[in-house]
Amino acid sequence: MKNVIWTPQPRQKIFMERFENEALYGGAAGGGKSDCALAEALRQVNIPHYRGLILRKTYPQLSELIDRSREIYKSAFPDAKYNEQKHCWTFKSGAKIYFGAMQHTKDRTNYQGKRYDFIDFDELTHFTWDEYSYLFSRNRPNGPGTRCYIRAQANPGGVGHGWVKERFITPAPPMTTIYEDINIIFPDGHSEKRQRSRIFVPSSVFDNKILLRNDPEYITRLASLPENERKALLYGDWDSFSGQVFTEWKNNPDGYKTHIDTHVIEPFRVPASWKIYRGFDFGYSRPFSVGWYAVDHDGRMYRIRELYGCTGTPNEGVRWEPLEIAKNISRVEKEDINLKGRYVTGIADPSIFDESRGESVASMMERAGVYFEKADNTRMAGKMQLHNRLAFDERGIPMLYVFSTCKNFIRTIPALVYSASDVEDIDTQAEDHIYDEVRYVAMENPINPPPVKAPQVIYNPLNTEEYAQYGKTIIR
Repeated sequence: MKNVIWTPQPRQKIFMERFENEALYGGAAGGGKSDCALAEALRQVNIPHYRGLILRKTYPQLSELIDRSREIYKSAFPDAKYNEQKHCWTFKSGAKIYFGAMQHTKDRTNYQGKRYDFIDFDELTHFTWDEYSYLFSRNRPNGPGTRCYIRAQANPGGVGHGWVKERFITPAPPMTTIYEDINIIFPDGHSEKRQRSRIFVPSSVFDNKILLRNDPEYITRLASLPENERKALLYGDWDSFSGQVFTEWKNNPDGYKTHIDTHVIEPFRVPASWKIYRGFDFGYSRPFSVGWYAVDHDGRMYRIRELYGCTGTPNEGVRWEPLEIAKNISRVEKEDINLKGRYVTGIADPSIFDESRGESVASMMERAGVYFEKADNTRMAGKMQLHNRLAFDERGIPMLYVFSTCKNFIRTIPALVYSASDVEDIDTQAEDHIYDEVRYVAMENPINPPPVKAPQVIYNPLNTEEYAQYGKTIIR
C-alpha cells in the first residue's frame, strides 16, 4: 500500500477539479488555500518540459510556502531537488516549479520571455490588475501535452481587493462559471470569437476539518477579531476587510427610498435651488473621472451622475483626449434632467492647469465650453472631509448620498485601502480616481467633523470614590 503524503479535503478537491482558465479559491481564512496551490502545481511534473510558477508579492512572504513545499514535495518525490538561489524545485523528469515574487509592478518584466504552463497567485489581492494580467502572456506551453491555466487564492482586503472582487465575486454567484467573449482579428482581416472562463470557489475554516481538529480554538480567535476583520476572515465577506479606508460605507437597499442607514439611494429630481458641482480627475491610460454633485440647503452632497473613462477592465483608461472628454461632459449636461440648463461649478486637480509642456488640459477643455476652477488638493484634509460626510448621525443620515446609478463610485470607494508606505493615506496604486474627484468637491464644501458623544459623567458632590480609595490606603 502506498504511503499517502497529502490528499485534498472535499472543498479543496472541488477547486482542483475545475476546468476554467482561471479559478480563485478562498475568501476566508483557514480554508487550506496554500496547500491547494502547492498540490496543484504538482499535477504535471511527470512531463519533462513542464514549468510551474507560484507567486507571492515579496520573497520573504514565500518562506512559509517554501517550507511547506519541503514537507510535501520531498516526501512525495524523494529525487526532487530544491535550488535556494533560483527558488526552484527540479523533479526527476526534468520538470520545474519556481517560486517567484513581484514586489513592484515594474518587476513583472522579470518574467518577460519566459513560459509557464501553470501559474498560481497566492494571496491574489496583494497584486494589482496590471501585475496579474501581464502574466497571461507568460501562461503558454513549454512543449506538447501540457495544460495551460491560472489559479489563485485570496482573502478580502489588500490593494487588489477591488479588481479581484469585480472579476471573480461580483459578476456571478460562487461556483458559477463566468464566460468572457474574446474577439480576435487576424492579419488577413477575418475575426473569430472565442471564450475564456473563470470561477470563484469559496472556502473557509469551516471547510478545513484537519485544521479544526488540530486547533479547535482557531475559530474562536477569528471570531474575536474586530468586526470588519471578523466578517472578512471568518465568513469571507468581500464588503468588509482589514485595511479598508472608508469603513463607514453602507449600501443598504432597505434604505434606498427612506435615505436611512445607507449612502446609496434611488435617483430623484433635484430641486432647482440646489447648487451643482462637477468634480474632475484627468486620466488617459488610467481612467478619468467626472462626478456631478448636488448640494442641498443643509450642505449635504448628492452624487447624481458620473462619467467614468474606464474600458471595463479595472483601472484601465479609455485614452480619450481632453477635448473628447469635454465634449462628452457637455453632452451629459445638455441631456441629464438634473443638469440641463443648470449652472455647474467645475472643480478639478490643479495639475490640469499646468502649461509647462504646452497647452494645458484645462485650456483644451475650455475650447469645448467646459470650465474648471483649481481644487484644494490637500490629501489628508480631503480624506477627512470624506470621512466627515460618510459618518451617520443619530438618525442614520449621512452628509453624502450616492445615486444608485453611479455604479463606479459604489464599486471603487469601498474597496480603497491604506498605503503600505504612508499608513494615513490611500494606496494610490488602487483605483482611486473617483476618490480624488469627490474629495475636490468635498474640499469646496467643507463641513465640521460629526460631534463626538462625551462619556456620561455621574455627578458625585461628596467625591466618595476618592475617600473610599483613601480609606483603603489607611487600612493597608
